[in-house]
Amino acid sequence: MEYLKYNAIQLDALREVGNIGAGNAATALSQLINKKVDMSVPNINIVPFETIFSRIGGEELVIGVIVRVLGDTPGNILFIFEKEGALNLIETLTGQREDNISDMGNSVLCEIGNIISSSFMNSIARFTNLLIMPSVPAVSYDMLGAILSTTFIESGQFDDSVLDIETEFLESDSSINGHFYYIPMPGSLDKILNALGVN
Repeated sequence: MEYLKYNAIQLDALREVGNIGAGNAATALSQLINKKVDMSVPNINIVPFETIFSRIGGEELVIGVIVRVLGDTPGNILFIFEKEGALNLIETLTGQREDNISDMGNSVLCEIGNIISSSFMNSIARFTNLLIMPSVPAVSYDMLGAILSTTFIESGQFDDSVLDIETEFLESDSSINGHFYYIPMPGSLDKILNALGVN
């Protein structure tokens, strides 16, 4: 199914799943650091693969947290933060400012990736009764193009339609923006929409 053929009802169904997943993730993060964290989802879109490059710039250095999706809807989940945003997020969660991402910072980003991707997948699994599980996350600091290439080389194949969820973490007076991409293998998004009854 081409991304342009997804209709408003299908996008609304995916948006609702994304919002519920974000709410669950915010609760889990709050419990992890014992502080109130809100996570909003301003935009959810289904975009062609090439659009990711044009939006962020394939040569820009970014922090990527990669989680493989296993089960009925295989693919990859990829979080993209600019370096400054990632450092701010680490500071928010640990109270320590870093100039470069340390092993501790790496662990924090992996844990965030784990919590958010698990929350997102659990939301879809509950709605659809599909079996969906996350792998162990990995953090990469590289050009976006290199991270995406590695992700796709590992997965072997991918769908042209990518679910792009723009996220915003809010804690006290600070906000940190990031992008969350679900890069499905062919057929995975259609399987989710079929299970939601909107395909």
